Amino acid sequence: MKFKGLLLGSAAALLAVGGAQAADLPVKAKAVEYVKICSLYGAGFYYIPGTDTCIKLGGYVRADAIFGGSGDYAFNYSTAAVNGGSNNRLTNYYYTRARMDLNVDTRTATEYGVVRTYADMIFSYDTANVTSSSPSAFSTGNPSLGLYHAFIQFAGFTMGRTVSIFDAPWQSYPAGGPDTIPGGSNHVTGINQFAYTADFGQGITGSIALEEPTTQSNGQGNLWNASGFASPAAAATALITGSSYGSSDWGGTRSPDIVGAIRVDQAWGLAQFSVGAHNLHAAYYGATEPTGHPSDKWGWAVQGSLSIKNIPTGAGDSINLQAVYTDGMSKENFQVLFPATFVMFSGTGVPGAYQSVGLAGIADGVFGAGGSIETVKTWGVRGGYTHNWSPYWVSAIYGGYAQLKYGDGSKALICGNFASIANAGATCNPDFNFGVVGVNTVWTPVKNLAFTADLSYSRLDQKFSGTITAPAILTAAKPAAVYELKDQNSLTLMLRAQRTF
Repeated sequence: MKFKGLLLGSAAALLAVGGAQAADLPVKAKAVEYVKICSLYGAGFYYIPGTDTCIKLGGYVRADAIFGGSGDYAFNYSTAAVNGGSNNRLTNYYYTRARMDLNVDTRTATEYGVVRTYADMIFSYDTANVTSSSPSAFSTGNPSLGLYHAFIQFAGFTMGRTVSIFDAPWQSYPAGGPDTIPGGSNHVTGINQFAYTADFGQGITGSIALEEPTTQSNGQGNLWNASGFASPAAAATALITGSSYGSSDWGGTRSPDIVGAIRVDQAWGLAQFSVGAHNLHAAYYGATEPTGHPSDKWGWAVQGSLSIKNIPTGAGDSINLQAVYTDGMSKENFQVLFPATFVMFSGTGVPGAYQSVGLAGIADGVFGAGGSIETVKTWGVRGGYTHNWSPYWVSAIYGGYAQLKYGDGSKALICGNFASIANAGATCNPDFNFGVVGVNTVWTPVKNLAFTADLSYSRLDQKFSGTITAPAILTAAKPAAVYELKDQNSLTLMLRAQRTF
């Protein structure tokens, strides 16, 4: 009996201790709040857990191979390639790129309307370029990071970085093609801005923006001080080595670009008319303040864009067209991914000449010591046609053509420098025309996976003629020699694989 009582007492003690421990356990956690689909803004949006904000992640992974050219899907005249136009053993005959794009889109419904934020980040790794010779040096910074979009939208306002409202919706790609098709604007890499868009109904919108052109590479054309070189020989060397017709002489910011656009979106397509104004604000005639400076001058540009959808050739087929005229705002024609200056070399048939060379320089304005800024005028057209053979195969043709002309005063200044390298019979005219035509085919075997082949031809129609005796260009391994001034051509093939997600 004593042993039985001992067992019962021990059991009771154990139960009491167990009950006390159970009472001390934490309260059971709430069920996990799983991510829910947000159907308010289209496919791919989800609610951020615990909030009423919807988020969508997207982007692509891309692999490019370029043959016959180099640079950012540019032709062999690209200044980014340094020796792309040298056409010798320093020139890359092929070029590759691996790229990842990641974009983040958030939207929140409020009593004032939808608040949206959007960011688009680009990560790339590119083939290195040879930047000099004897010995050769390769470009650094092959890995690169880009921020193409980073903006907030609220109540019709857009604040931050995105494409310009001046641009056509297809940027500079009316039917695919390279980054360097002239004939219209392109701010695909983004531009800092403060914009407002009003919706008038029936697909009609109007926008106005203040945009900052200096926040992007090549965002504005050159503003050349043609008297800014130490000597005519130095000026001539700059001309032949980089098509620089003066020393760069932009001053600090004074006014953003003022841009406006009216757009009509309908079932048949869209039409858009854009205008822009650009302040040309120089630094000084010389190196210091007492040398004085020219007065500011305003440049301007107008552009019309037209897209026609579902034309009779097939479902989904389209035609995109645009035309532009600029006066002191040249980068709205020879757009931001087009090199601001370039030189192209090739063979020659002129006895005694070593090679031929083509020169082109893009500027908003030119001035000399004690003079005023003279603006540069351009015009251009661009277009493309896309045809859907089937849900898996699409082909397109495209083209662009543009002309740039310097004023009489600018030509006199530039040609004064040119005279020190010109041979008898040579003529000086810095004007030029540039054209691109191309075709491409895209195969999409499965959704969001595309393989592209794009072949394009470009031609530089430069207006210099005769021969020059040029100094040595060491970075391009070119000797001091006689060169023929001649138009130049380029042929480029791009192969691309892209997976969009």
